[in-house]
Amino acid sequence: MQTIHGKYAVITGAGRGIGRSTAIALAREGVNVALLGKTIENLQSVQKEIDSYGVQSLAIQMDVKDASNVQSAIQEVLQTFGAVDILINNAGIGAYGKFMELTEDEWDNVYEVNVKGVLRVTQAVLPHMIDRRTGDIINISSTSGLRGTEGSSAYSATKFALHGLTESLMKEMRKHKIRVQSLSPSRVITDFGGGKNRLTDEEAEHFMQAEDVADVIVSKLKLHPRMFVKHSELWATDPQ
Repeated sequence: MQTIHGKYAVITGAGRGIGRSTAIALAREGVNVALLGKTIENLQSVQKEIDSYGVQSLAIQMDVKDASNVQSAIQEVLQTFGAVDILINNAGIGAYGKFMELTEDEWDNVYEVNVKGVLRVTQAVLPHMIDRRTGDIINISSTSGLRGTEGSSAYSATKFALHGLTESLMKEMRKHKIRVQSLSPSRVITDFGGGKNRLTDEEAEHFMQAEDVADVIVSKLKLHPRMFVKHSELWATDPQ
């Protein structure tokens, strides 16, 4: 496997859950990390956690629903770091309920974050990667984007859309030597959707943890640049 030491990464939704764990895992590998998210206090807390690894870090408040905010945040990253080698599109929200009870506003909100948020951040970063003819983009999806489940029509629809976006972009970017791929975990025990609050510690141990997903992300980034795994589907071994 290749080293990723000294590279520069952008992570959206970096203040908690998979984003936080990925930031720590990358910093441990010597990657400089830009932490982007809506809650600056959470980002600054993660930044303190990775200080001990001796890497450069940025904590930038950013809402993926705000196009001008996204552009200014990425410009700040580029001005400070000078490069972006890795983009982890992790920011996401859920919208759950019976199909006939979910409002159009709820549908619009989850689509704005889970699909158009990825669009905005990726379009802001891609010109730089294309110019350098190198880069890794990993979109964090879900097994809900591979098969629908009762009560998740809006969330599943956005994750299905994200898979289509990812595969199409992957085919466009291969000629530029940019690897675009997606990662679809099943249930991960994070604060997303209040997951931690509904389980005991013993029950939670049967499911994937955020740091497990972060380990997979690191392993994918360390593959030789001549290859990549375009999609990974992750499941807990014994979810009882």
